[in-house]
Amino acid sequence: MKKYSLDLIVTQNCRLRTNYVLLKLTAPETLPDMLPGQFAEIRVDGSPTTFLRRPISINYVDRANNEVWFLLQLVGDGTRKLAEAQAGTTINALLPLGNSFTIPRQPSDRLLLIGGGVGAAPMLYLGEQLMLAGSRPTFLLGARSSNDLLQLEEFAKYGEVYTTTEDGSRGEQGYVTQHSVLAKIKFERIYTCGPKPMMMAVARYAKNSNIACEVSLENTMACGIGACLCCVEKTTEGNLCVCKEGPVFNIETLLWQI
Repeated sequence: MKKYSLDLIVTQNCRLRTNYVLLKLTAPETLPDMLPGQFAEIRVDGSPTTFLRRPISINYVDRANNEVWFLLQLVGDGTRKLAEAQAGTTINALLPLGNSFTIPRQPSDRLLLIGGGVGAAPMLYLGEQLMLAGSRPTFLLGARSSNDLLQLEEFAKYGEVYTTTEDGSRGEQGYVTQHSVLAKIKFERIYTCGPKPMMMAVARYAKNSNIACEVSLENTMACGIGACLCCVEKTTEGNLCVCKEGPVFNIETLLWQI
């Protein structure tokens, strides 16, 4: 897909939690096509300690309002500076980057979307696109506590939502791979994004259960176009740049110990 460098304008800055912000941005012209699983490299202006763009997953594309959403976790100077942007602020973004999740040709009600923490961000747009394709996805969202579970009402628009928290403050206590829904429904495909240990556990479960699975990797991506080689992942096809050949990979191509 063609890549664009766009000066986007903030329409809303939504503080979801103390350390989480949802930025909604628009453009003077119609936003380009974007696929679920793709991401943007966002320039951080005004931060003396931030020199590189920040790779941020595309959380949602609101065509009715010509908006693209980005969910931020405030973990460093770059994301904290971006989180200060108020309505009317211009932010430059290079997008859409990377590949996307696979939309099944045949609709299904046995598609499981697993997100961990802020890694759940791309699952929202994927869920909507699956629904529009005739499927009824199921969401399984995991986090350390209820304060780290985000956008639950948005997810519920597109499918059933299940949650886990490590401290038991919401949903079932434990990890996503321990949730009871896995014993109740025989899923035929799993999509996941989140911390690598979680994705490896999900991949292990999928492989042992003979379920097709795609993961969205979050390797350090400095350039977003495969030039700097910061994000290389070893695969069955050789060393691949996650930002260019990914971030979405079928688990069968990864050399994880699963």
